[in-house]
Amino acid sequence: MTKKTPTWAAAGDVNAFFGLMLDNIADLLLTIGLLATVFDFPTNFAISHMAPGTAIGVLVGDLAFFVMALALARRTGRNDVTAMPLGLDTPSTFGMVFFVLGPAFIHAQHILQLGDTEAAVYTWHIGICSIVLSGIFKVLCAFGSGWIRKFLPRAGLLGSLAAVALVLISFLPFVESLHYPVVGMTALAIILTTLVARIGLPKQIPGALAALLIAGTIYYIMNGLGILGAAKEEMPFNPHEGLLPTDWLAVFRFGWLAQMGDALNYLPVVIPFALGTVIGGIDCVESAAAVGDEYDTDRIILVEAIATLIAGLCGGVIQTTPYIGHPAYKAMGGRSAYVLATALFVGGAGVIGYFGYLYWLVPKSTVFPILVFIGLEITAQSFLATTKKHYAAVSLACVPALAALVLVFVDDAQGQYMGQAAQLTAAVEALPPDTEGLDKLKASAETIQSISQGNFFGPLGVKLQTLRMLSGGFILTSLMWASALAMIIDRRLLTAAGFFVVCGVFSLFGVIHSPLPGSPVFLPFWYDGSLGQWVWHPMPDMAAGQTPIYMLAAYLSAAAVLVAFHYCRAEDGPSTESSDDWEETT
Repeated sequence: MTKKTPTWAAAGDVNAFFGLMLDNIADLLLTIGLLATVFDFPTNFAISHMAPGTAIGVLVGDLAFFVMALALARRTGRNDVTAMPLGLDTPSTFGMVFFVLGPAFIHAQHILQLGDTEAAVYTWHIGICSIVLSGIFKVLCAFGSGWIRKFLPRAGLLGSLAAVALVLISFLPFVESLHYPVVGMTALAIILTTLVARIGLPKQIPGALAALLIAGTIYYIMNGLGILGAAKEEMPFNPHEGLLPTDWLAVFRFGWLAQMGDALNYLPVVIPFALGTVIGGIDCVESAAAVGDEYDTDRIILVEAIATLIAGLCGGVIQTTPYIGHPAYKAMGGRSAYVLATALFVGGAGVIGYFGYLYWLVPKSTVFPILVFIGLEITAQSFLATTKKHYAAVSLACVPALAALVLVFVDDAQGQYMGQAAQLTAAVEALPPDTEGLDKLKASAETIQSISQGNFFGPLGVKLQTLRMLSGGFILTSLMWASALAMIIDRRLLTAAGFFVVCGVFSLFGVIHSPLPGSPVFLPFWYDGSLGQWVWHPMPDMAAGQTPIYMLAAYLSAAAVLVAFHYCRAEDGPSTESSDDWEETT
């Protein structure tokens, strides 16, 4: 028998390309839009300096994944190999904007007293240093990722994946789609019919393309007739200003190295996001294996790390990560061509600068339903690839992600306050001392400043602080909780107790359950030479009872319960060794 020539392109690559490409473009524009609207960051500077390097990271990563898919197809002789997707990390987009780039810009303006252009350069350099450090950290993590994947149960790996897919990837785009409900629901109906139910269109027209054309036509007709409803979104910049940017080449003068010391102050925020992409990458490899594409975990994480590092060295400010949509892209019929096309398109969008025109032309309500499908497909696959007795573990993994979902909106509001607070404080301080009502103005400014730092008041403040604690490092929390419950279901109680002990140690340093805005890692206490005593890290007032020490005690208590059950339990009930036995007992 002759060996079949692997197929690296198929009709399904069209659908897959639209899904992956538009997701990346949306993240790129989200970075620029948030910086401009929340912090008054110069949009032209962001377009010409930050966007090219950020897009180059996607170009490098997706090209590498394209080559890896071809190698896997040749090695196995299969025609249905789907390439791993890679793109910009959405959680890092919010994290970098609200807790690194935005605060650095405010610091440069109001503390260092720099003009807008100089402050923008300083902020860019801080972002470069942060992404370079993220890349180095992920390179180090790459060499142990394969072992981690073998050690952790599939319910833990796929549970954290399902949490992100269902709660964030499906929900947030669905909300965006309903900004224009006639347009969004039309696109969603086409996507669900063609991609979920697999009902084909005449002449094999790709469902994603049909949704874009039909819903897009409705959008422009309604807009032309003045019946769109909500006002049409304004572009945060002039697309023409982004063509053929060259200012980003200044990164190769390496002036950003001078800010490496200042960038270390943001490392407690940057590293958890980097760790999240490593864990997410391991999840992605497991997800791909569940649908038949077995990639080497260490190599996937290494490619992700190198793509992030190159993005930083080229002036990028958002890290790259393997996308968790592999099963969805495979269900679309995608092979390898879609990542090649995405690499070239997104890379060209950054370097040539035409992404602004695409964002201006294509209504978001027509493309976000594609992300809804991707989230649904990943969630379904996570359950299908997990033994039924572990379904509860996969479901438990969604709880921390729900807290993170709420904090997305809270942090957005907090970021709005952050920019306003800095401007108001500066204006109040510039008033003459004898200004009437100055004390009330200062009190108002202090209140807004406090809210901008995450200090909400009253019962609402307590609830939001609990959600912040629960959402800190939520991907890792989801993984550990689901793994622990899977071990409990399998009667491996001591192993489950070990997971809880590790969670306690992680929470002590803020790796998970960080009570601070931005979820940074930290030392819980240190020796202060000036005071001659040990001091505790300051915590928000609302975190009383949920500080790292309390969380460590909580996990140790849970572990102790499991140890007690292990040694004192009665004889086991019906066996749970197989999914069939579990189904019979339930």
